Amino acid sequence: VQLQASGGGLVREGESLRLSCTISGSISGIGAVAWFRQSPGKSREWVATIAGAGTTYYSDSVKGRFTISEDNTKSTVFLQMNKLKSEDTAVYQCTVDLGGDRFGPWGHGTQVTVSS
Repeated sequence: VQLQASGGGLVREGESLRLSCTISGSISGIGAVAWFRQSPGKSREWVATIAGAGTTYYSDSVKGRFTISEDNTKSTVFLQMNKLKSEDTAVYQCTVDLGGDRFGPWGHGTQVTVSS
């Protein structure tokens, strides 16, 4: 399985972006996909997860502003980010949620920069 994040960019506070995570390979066994982010000097932070039957989970820092979803084929997972804040600036990566706080593989991330 390979994952590739895209859709990042430079936006102003209050604006929106939609990230995409394209999944290739043997996707039939994937139960959940998660988004993480990492800012310079900080540890990687979990952002959101979409699990079976479309159940979604969010970190408190993004709840109400971000929405995770997937397409019908489950080969693409989206992260709609609204009302962006400067503290959302980070490299965003998607990964398979293996359960038990285990994740992987990791794809290349996409940079999101929010200017104040």
